[in-house]
Amino acid sequence: MIIKQLLIYFWKTLQWTQVLFRFSRTNKDKDYFKIYYGGAVSGNYGGPRVKIKRMKMFFPQYFGNFNLIYLLSNSLYVTPKFINYFKKKNIPIVLNQNGVFFPGWYLNDWKSMNSLMSFYYHRADYVFYQSKFCKKSANHFLGKRKGNGEILYNAVDTNFFKPRDSRKKNKTFTFLITGKITFDLSYRVEYSILGLNYALNKGLNAKLIIAGKCDNKTVKKNLLIAKELDLLNNIKFVGPYKQEQAVNIYQMADAYIMMKYLDPCPNSVIEALSCGLPVLYSSSGGTPELVDSKSGVGLKVKESWDEMNVTPTPKQIGEGMLKVYKKHKFFRYNARKAAIKNFDIKNWIKKHESIFEKLLKNA
Repeated sequence: MIIKQLLIYFWKTLQWTQVLFRFSRTNKDKDYFKIYYGGAVSGNYGGPRVKIKRMKMFFPQYFGNFNLIYLLSNSLYVTPKFINYFKKKNIPIVLNQNGVFFPGWYLNDWKSMNSLMSFYYHRADYVFYQSKFCKKSANHFLGKRKGNGEILYNAVDTNFFKPRDSRKKNKTFTFLITGKITFDLSYRVEYSILGLNYALNKGLNAKLIIAGKCDNKTVKKNLLIAKELDLLNNIKFVGPYKQEQAVNIYQMADAYIMMKYLDPCPNSVIEALSCGLPVLYSSSGGTPELVDSKSGVGLKVKESWDEMNVTPTPKQIGEGMLKVYKKHKFFRYNARKAAIKNFDIKNWIKKHESIFEKLLKNA
């Protein structure tokens, strides 16, 4: 933990020094958008890295002559000193606000972490909240904000994330879980396996695929559960995959499962919808805002900031699986329709352009 903190400190310091050096030697050109992402890096794994990668396709990064700063609340690598300096330079700061720290999820000093996040939250000129839940939790833990902002859900390229050829049908109905699953999130897999066992005992011919980076403890624990239930032939871990391979992963399945508790705005759910996968989900966090009753099945759970993994019962999950199977054609059609209407990246980019333009005019 100490080594990690030192590396983060070094990275923040590096961002401040190299940007200040380059910025002082260049002239700002406001004829078009020049974005600096505050040290957040792009990549194929993890929500923030994927988001930065998608942003850079439309808004390349500039280290010296930028005229806008775009920050992600869960990837803050610039110091408050950095922010104050460029506020004085009238460089607009846009914050993409995701989740916050709360006691049920973050077992360390969540108050200090929120205190730091709060600085960026209130200093930003504009905030894009990834969901209504994100705004609600931010105002609750970071303090009610007076500045401008709006809800803007995550988005995907619906021309890339698309359903498989409908003529290719699996004899065995396949459910899918994706993401980086550490041991504290292993309940996502565990309860899905228990739910699958319930559905199988009710006559459903189905299997479960888990794709993404899972730690060894998570894999071992859940394979042991599958073995005890005699479900090893119904469970498969396929390991990490790159963003370019994601559509192939989704096209392996017939439906998607999201049991993560209080997820602010899971991008994987949007990717699944775009690929025509109905979503069976824990009705918590921002997920209910993404999936309606025509594109998936929500399982009610209580909302608590103090508990880590409030989860639907195996019976609820199993019955949800049966419902998804029975109405699959209906859900599949509406999942794809909802993704195109609500989460296409073209609209997401246009909204960014509109706000960037207004901020630059005011600056």
